[in-house]
Amino acid sequence: MDIISQLQEQANTIASLAFNTFGTLQRDAPPVRLSPNYPEPPAPAAANPRAENAAAAAAASATEIAEQPKLMSAALVKAAKQFDALVAALPVSEGAEEDQLKRIAELQAENEAVGQELQDQLDAAEEELKQVQDLFNQAADNCLNLKKPD
Repeated sequence: MDIISQLQEQANTIASLAFNTFGTLQRDAPPVRLSPNYPEPPAPAAANPRAENAAAAAAASATEIAEQPKLMSAALVKAAKQFDALVAALPVSEGAEEDQLKRIAELQAENEAVGQELQDQLDAAEEELKQVQDLFNQAADNCLNLKKPD
C-alpha cells in the first residue's frame, strides 16, 4: 500500500476512534443539572434489579467507566503518532515551486495527449462496432429471406 493510501487509512482510523471516544464519554457522563430552574436529573438505573448483585455490578461498571476513557484516549494518541510517523515518511519535495509547476503542466499535457489517444481509440471502436452490427443485421436479413415460408 502506498504512503498516501496509508495516510488516508490512518485518518479514517483517527476519525473512527475520535467518534467512538466522544460517544462513549457522552454516554457514560453523569447527568448534570442545567440550571437551578430545572429539576434534579434522575439517578442512574441499576443494571440488575437484585440488591446484592446491583452493588457489585455498579462497582464493576464504575471501574470500567473510569478506565475506558483512558484506554480510548491512549488509542487515539497512538493513532495520531502513527499518522505523524507516516507524514514524516513522505518524500521531501525537490526543486523550486516554479519547477514543480512546470512538471505539473508537463504531466497535464501528457494526460491530455493520452486522453485524446484514448478518445480516438474509443471512436474507432464505436465505428467498428457499428459496422459489425450492420453486417450482422444484413446477415440476419439474408438468413430470413432464404428461409422458405411454411
